[in-house]
Amino acid sequence: MAGFNASMIVLALRATQSILAIIILALTGYVAHWWTQYWRALAPSQINFLVFSSVWTILALLYLIVVPWRFSETVAHHKFAILGMEMLTTLFWFAGFVALAVFLSDRVCFGHVCAAAKAACVFAAFEWALFAGTTAMAVLHVLRTRGRTSTSAKADPNLNLQEGV
Repeated sequence: MAGFNASMIVLALRATQSILAIIILALTGYVAHWWTQYWRALAPSQINFLVFSSVWTILALLYLIVVPWRFSETVAHHKFAILGMEMLTTLFWFAGFVALAVFLSDRVCFGHVCAAAKAACVFAAFEWALFAGTTAMAVLHVLRTRGRTSTSAKADPNLNLQEGV
């Protein structure tokens, strides 16, 4: 059996996070489009927030994948920057899926649009769980490497989250 390869696990988690973000973006985009066409008004803020969270996640994942992979020798790669990005994204997903679940709980809801909104809520909860897991990994990394300082402005390449987890 092959040894435990943490970088492959983190990469698989990142791929799953990106796939879920794209699915949620499609579902919430559909709901927002239907709402504006049917009601001739802006979509609910809960739906719009999940659209924002999906776009934010795609941009955050670009940073979280590319920087440790290609720019681990630069100032852009810092353990607290990665931790901050993880925590903020986790917070966005938690707020988004809870707000949409509350919004959907007190409505009469039926049809394809309702099913898409409920599916987006469930996928958003899974996305939050994935980001909670990777945030926990980032916290463990920061705790494990506390007290280590670098003499240069560059980040220590040994502090790479994908290699050190």
